[in-house]
Amino acid sequence: MLIPSVKTCFQLLCNHKVPAAGLKETVKSGLILKSLSNDVYQNLAVEDWIHDHMNLEGNPILFIWRNSPSVVIGRHQNPWQECNLNLLRAEGIKLARRKSGGGTVYHDMGNINLTFFTTKSKYDRMKNLKLIVRALKTVQPQLDVQATKRLDLLLDGQFKISGTASKIGRTTAYHHCTLLCNTDRTFLSSVLKSPYQGIKSNATASIPSLVKNLLEKDPTLTCEVLMNAIATEYAACHGIDNHINLINPADETLFPGINNKAKELQTWEWIYGKTPKFSINTTFHVLDGQSHFEINVYVDIKNGRIQVCNIEAPDHWLPLEVCDKLNSGFIDSKFCPNEITMLTDLLLRTCPEDNELYNKWNILCEKIKRIM
Repeated sequence: MLIPSVKTCFQLLCNHKVPAAGLKETVKSGLILKSLSNDVYQNLAVEDWIHDHMNLEGNPILFIWRNSPSVVIGRHQNPWQECNLNLLRAEGIKLARRKSGGGTVYHDMGNINLTFFTTKSKYDRMKNLKLIVRALKTVQPQLDVQATKRLDLLLDGQFKISGTASKIGRTTAYHHCTLLCNTDRTFLSSVLKSPYQGIKSNATASIPSLVKNLLEKDPTLTCEVLMNAIATEYAACHGIDNHINLINPADETLFPGINNKAKELQTWEWIYGKTPKFSINTTFHVLDGQSHFEINVYVDIKNGRIQVCNIEAPDHWLPLEVCDKLNSGFIDSKFCPNEITMLTDLLLRTCPEDNELYNKWNILCEKIKRIM
């Protein structure tokens, strides 16, 4: 028997509650956990909680989880550079920034997420990827799946079916990866294509790849089949019972303080404010009646807020003093459509009533919001 209960195990594994004899007697050599939640923030919070609170010495953990449609960027990435934010907002797709590095990924219920927790000294991404390959081949021996030097998994030597990232702490580490089973590839391509022009950034950039679902290769390779196969292989590799423990990521009795972690991951300050400093230099073409001209926009953004703003429109179309008011008004505001809308509405109230000016300002603001 692996454990009397998940709760008992977690209490024993917490750093400050590990009697050496009791741990050895109660927990054989590891755990397999599977989330009951499809919320990206809750599942990412489980990763952080385990990393921060668990004693993994001799007790590795495999965490299996899936999310409803969402885009997850790496810790050091720029969301404006990595995805189509306007499409995400229109479709109600969640955007999350994880604590690990690596590139941007799209999650839906056709994608499996796997997190391998170990001590820092036992951290080995290639070993984990080879474990997944073995599991896949137990289900379908004819599959051509290989781990690459870049620590991805390729199907038929060309299609990426798994991306990988990691976080290495002082004593603990985790490696997590995706596994494309039956994800919406059309939507994946759409949301992971940035429409924004003129971005200059030192943020980590994702490398586009050809992708394919395992289910397209073999219709028997469903998510449930693959998750069970990986759990079985993990149990065999670590000498533990083949038992998947279902967990509720919102259970404070199991994970004290976890809901605060999930809330932090949802904040604007974390998702957008942690973006490395970047700039946008772009040009808009405007057709107003019979007039056709260009508007130049230069913006510096730090911590997700506008530090420098320079909007240049022809004087005959929009007076210079109006542009100056707009430029100065944007300083220190969040670089997001809602804040810009509120700010421009507020600035318009400070101007004399002028329908023509109002319409021009609206045209300008709509153009600016397209880069947000």
